[in-house]
Formats: sequence, C-alpha cells, structure tokens
Amino acid sequence: MELQAKDILKTFRVRRIMLPIIIGLGVTAWLIISGFSKPIFIKSEPGKGQYEWLDKNKDGYQQPDEFFPAKEGNGNFIKVTYKETISSINWSWYSTFWLFITLMSMVVRDFFYMIRIRVLTEYELNWSASFSVIMLWEFASAVMPALLGGGFVFAIFILNREKVNMGKSITAVMLTSFLDGVFFALVAPIVYWMAGKENLFSTVNPDSIQSLTYGKDLYYFFWLVYFCIVAYKLLIAYALFINPRSVKKLLIKIFSLPFLKRWRPSAMETGNQLIIASDELTTKNFWYWFNSFGATFITWTARYTIVNCIIIAFHDVHLGNVLAASHQIVPVENFIVYARQVVMGIIMLASPTPGGSGVAEIIFNNFLGEFIPAGLSSTLGFVWRLVSYYPYILIGVIILPRWLKKVFSN
Repeated sequence: MELQAKDILKTFRVRRIMLPIIIGLGVTAWLIISGFSKPIFIKSEPGKGQYEWLDKNKDGYQQPDEFFPAKEGNGNFIKVTYKETISSINWSWYSTFWLFITLMSMVVRDFFYMIRIRVLTEYELNWSASFSVIMLWEFASAVMPALLGGGFVFAIFILNREKVNMGKSITAVMLTSFLDGVFFALVAPIVYWMAGKENLFSTVNPDSIQSLTYGKDLYYFFWLVYFCIVAYKLLIAYALFINPRSVKKLLIKIFSLPFLKRWRPSAMETGNQLIIASDELTTKNFWYWFNSFGATFITWTARYTIVNCIIIAFHDVHLGNVLAASHQIVPVENFIVYARQVVMGIIMLASPTPGGSGVAEIIFNNFLGEFIPAGLSSTLGFVWRLVSYYPYILIGVIILPRWLKKVFSN
C-alpha cells in the first residue's frame, strides 16, 4: 500500500483511460454503421406486411436472406432501415420524463453506494469523503477489467488515505465484493426460475456475437461464470467467517504451482487481507449486516432499472406515420428486461476488456433488442453506456488529481 501520487497518476495514465473509451465507442460505431443501410424486418400487424419469413436453416434466428415478398401484400413483416427508424422519431414529454427517471436511478444507485461504504466503515467517512471514494472506485473499475479485480487494491488505498485504518479499509472493500457476489448468487437463480430459459435466451443470436464474445452458446457460459462466482464467494465466506488461515495456506499452495508462481506474492497479500478482515468482522452487529445487504440490493436494483427506463422512453411513442400504422409493438416486459440484465451483468464479470467495453455494447444489442424499435438497439446501447459508464471516467479524471493533492498535502 506504499503508493505515492506519481504512482497513482502513472497507473491511470492517459493511455489506460482512453483504451475503454476507444473500444466502447469503436464497437458502438461499428454496430450502428453496419446496420445503417442494412434492411431490418420487423413484425407487423397480421396481414399488413409486405414480407414473409422462411426459416431455411431451422435455427430459429431471422436472417435478411430468409425474407421474401408476400403474395398480395398480406405478409407479417415490414422492411425498414435504420435511417427510416431515426427519421420517424417524435420526441415527447413522455420520453423526457423517463430519461429523467433514468438519471434519478443513477443518483439512487450512487447514493446507496455511499450509504453502504459509510456503513462498512462504521461511519468514519463523511458524505463528502464517501462521494470521492465511490467516484474514484467507479473510475478505477471503469478503466480496469472486472476479470482482474476492477481496482480492488486501489479501493483499499483510497479508504486508507481517507483516514480509515488499514484493517477496516481491507474489510470494507472485501465485504463490498462479497456482498455484490451474494446479490448475484441469490438473484440470478430467482430470476431464471421466474422468467425461464426461453424468455432469457431466446432472442440471443449466437452467430452475431460468436467472434467477439465467448462462444456459440451464452447459456452455458452464463452458468459457468455464475458457478465460478458462487464457488469463489463461498471460499471468501469460509475465509471471512470461519477459517481465514486455512484459506491463506490453500492460496499459497495453489500459487506455488510453476505456471502460477508469478502471482504468489499477490496471493499471500490476499491471504493476509482475509485474516485482517475476518478479525474485524467478529464485532459486527445485526444492523451492520442488515444495512449493508439492504444498500447492496437497492443499489443493484437501481442500476438495472436504468435500462428499463431508457427502453420505455424510446419504446413506442417515437414511431410515427407508416411504422406506427403497421408495426406490431412488442410490449416492454419490465421483469424480463431486469432479468436479462442480471444475466448480462454476470457475463460481463468475465470481460477481459476495461469496464466491459465492447462486450457490454454487443450483449446489450443481442439480449434487449427484442424490446427496442427496429435498428435502434445499438443506439440505445450507447445511451445506456453514456449514462451509466462514461460519466465515471469523466468524473474520475476531474476528481483524481484534486484528491491526490489533498491526501498527499502533508
């Protein structure tokens, strides 16, 4: 933890900050440009379309070459382009209202993040310090891959520099990660059971993402990542609440293997942190746990309602003239949208890119396109990231130098 201001600035150099922005914007541009002139076939009111669909390869996914003109214009699909969809947008107070709710969801999300970090540090942080900690933590997560911890060590450093003792800083950060894992471990099977496999994965076209994500069947990949998370969190729970020294010994043995030996010092440091955190947690009361779990649930729920609000804002009020008359609107099933975001969130935890850049935009396009007007899924994916991701990079760039000047002033 003996970090200096110059070390921090070197870690968050311009190249590292720009990388996720370039990846995210690049993938978004590619998705939008590739679909700009490509014809899109959307379901119409029965008998009002000009095209029919024939599933030639029996895979259940609609491809442009599988549509053909319907006889006498009594088809079930109409053909539009991205340009036509954009030109039909009619902005209204309804859209403005739901975008305002989107921003409020972001405020709720960050506010309860602040409440949680205050609870976990036993209120040693005031509101101003809590804001700085959360914004810098989110900034670090945005420019570091979640697969590598997303700024875990930096978060401990931030808390310690805000005059929270090292033991409590380690406990707060490790418990934050643990609580997030518990949320996913509990919520994922619940939403899967309530929504069902068909509703969660039926619209995902694996061929459109095969070369850029994790293989042809995201269903199996989702469960693989999920059970890895559960196994890891059970190990952390055992270390935090039962026997941290045994877990430390296990980590050292595992990372003594020849191909893992380079990470052995980090494993030893993690083991030491688990022991410190375990000792700290023995004194916590009921309200400490209740408030921590409550804040975790609220902040993740608010985070996922952001997409619901964006989709509602653009769902059907924008469709004018021909599209509105012939398009069969797919109702927004808010629970299904929420459930799919849980699936997306778990998949993104395995993203090798900083902040999930590129991966997030692609899976948004595939998982949620069903509820988005034809051709707009890539654009709304960009709006989603513009609201929930890029602001943390901008805020972090503004806050970090000032924060470093403050904490290193002595």
